[in-house]
Amino acid sequence: MPAAHATAAVRAVIDEWQVPVDRSLAAVLASDLVINAVTNSTGETFMLSIRCTGSQFRVEAHDASFTGDSWESAESGADAERGLLLAAALAAGSGHYRTPAGRAVFYTLEFAPAAATGGGHTPRGAAGGDGEP
Repeated sequence: MPAAHATAAVRAVIDEWQVPVDRSLAAVLASDLVINAVTNSTGETFMLSIRCTGSQFRVEAHDASFTGDSWESAESGADAERGLLLAAALAAGSGHYRTPAGRAVFYTLEFAPAAATGGGHTPRGAAGGDGEP
């Protein structure tokens, strides 16, 4: 059920903050990140982080994996093994990085063109994070 909770959280944040991104796409990508974290994590917990800047919406899934799969590899195809195919194909940006507690995978979505040029509304909310990129 974690993926369903993540999907609901992402949609709620988009609505509350009035973020000009595709809600359905953001929810599908969040679900994919969470499924990846739950499937590949060595721990029992994970964290979902949602941030919004002046032009991007970013979702991260953090888990406690330190080793395994292709995390030690810098191969160009390694992201596919990490379950980031949807994010790589559909998001403005995606990737992964190590954290003190394990790892994080993420995606970013650009705002709709009208909002990016000032023709639409700007997001009302902002989220703090742990300072990671």
